[in-house]
Amino acid sequence: MTTPLQRHASTPPTPPPVGGATLDTTFESLGLLPAIMNGIRALGFERATPIQAKTIPLILQGRDVIGCAQTGTGKTAAFVLPILHRLMTHGKSRGHVRTLIIAPTRELALQSMTHIRALSKEVPLTGAAIFGGVPMDPQIKALQRGVDIISATPGRLLDHLYSGRIDFVDLQIVVLDEADRMLDMGFMPDIQKIMKLLPSGRQSLMFSATMPPEIAALAHRFLRDPVTVQIGLSTAPADGVRQAVYPVPRHQKPQLLLALLKQEQMDSVLVFTRTKRAADRLFQTLSHEGIQASVMHGDRSQDQRLRALDRFRTGRSRVMVATDVAARGIHIDDISHVVNFDVPGTAEDYVHRCGRTARAQATGDAFTLVDESEEPVWAEIERALKRTVPRLTIDGFNYAAPRPASQGYGGGDHRSRGGFRRPGLSHGGGHGPQYGGRSEHRGGRPDHRARRNGPGHGPAKPADRAHHRHGHKPAA
Repeated sequence: MTTPLQRHASTPPTPPPVGGATLDTTFESLGLLPAIMNGIRALGFERATPIQAKTIPLILQGRDVIGCAQTGTGKTAAFVLPILHRLMTHGKSRGHVRTLIIAPTRELALQSMTHIRALSKEVPLTGAAIFGGVPMDPQIKALQRGVDIISATPGRLLDHLYSGRIDFVDLQIVVLDEADRMLDMGFMPDIQKIMKLLPSGRQSLMFSATMPPEIAALAHRFLRDPVTVQIGLSTAPADGVRQAVYPVPRHQKPQLLLALLKQEQMDSVLVFTRTKRAADRLFQTLSHEGIQASVMHGDRSQDQRLRALDRFRTGRSRVMVATDVAARGIHIDDISHVVNFDVPGTAEDYVHRCGRTARAQATGDAFTLVDESEEPVWAEIERALKRTVPRLTIDGFNYAAPRPASQGYGGGDHRSRGGFRRPGLSHGGGHGPQYGGRSEHRGGRPDHRARRNGPGHGPAKPADRAHHRHGHKPAA
């Protein structure tokens, strides 16, 4: 189970809590029903994370809430727990939907339902995940039986709504989960259609890792006098993430990744590429080298994605190669490393990627492989982060190796897509190894160690002192 509640972990400093919560808030103190508390205890959790401690009391009071916190801080449980409580204490089910959770991807829709089922084993509520890419018949049958909660992606939800299979006459609560990603994926027109169909007396909740102006405008339009709870900076990874940059020519990125994977500490690694094609190629390369790997992107079927996620979660795959959109559904506490094989297009995407590790206030590492053409975008990310990430090299790695006659690996497509600049800009010294000649950039755990900062372990190491245990040295 991957519910990101806090297990006996220390909490980093945050502003004074909303609603009387403290930095060491136990779930016992939040006034949740005994049946819900039994589910929390069964999962081994005692203390709420900051976003949970601050939003749960507000949601229990019936307030509209905007929760803004970094990825991996427990936002899903922050709304699931009080929703279960309110549904149990406010009216009885008549077979109609009483809570609607809208998510941008099928993995996130499933994740919310997984949280609900794990935390409500003693709660007589029913739910269903509604998303595309799978047959509709099982979803239709679930809706005909009647459910209290649905967790849905926008497109498939509208299909059911327009077919008359869902009504909202008893709807009490709506949640917009990962609202910023829904904006990025172009779902805002669908979201506006859905929100207009909902009863006006509902409670509305919005959770997001960032709060761009478009999302703020949406909240102003559809939420009633909302309370905003923001934890930490939305343009910085969580405190437990130790960051490092590895400058490297593009054609050598696969070899550098393989060299990194030889480190024994890299036991559960999530690797990001910018395109589905690059993910497939890199997966093939790793598999050819004997690395147990899985791949996850939008062209994979739902069964393939679920199998890949299960292999990674259980440790049968050491490495998961994924694109940004697909990885939004990966919520696994024990990911030891995130590797940005391709530099993300924005600081927000970088924060989202880094948030896959150091979840639930553990610690983790985020490495970014940067070639010459990616330096301008990386510089913009560092400006947004308001810090310079340490640059490292690997002893013994041949950074001067020439490009093969046939480049068989491929990275992302860097032809000015998604805010990415065209290649060819050259930067002077101070960036570690030389990048070599210009090139075309068209692509050519059962025992995982979740290094948590529990009592007696002290704070996470500062990012600027990262990775010396890997035997790597700062770039020149």
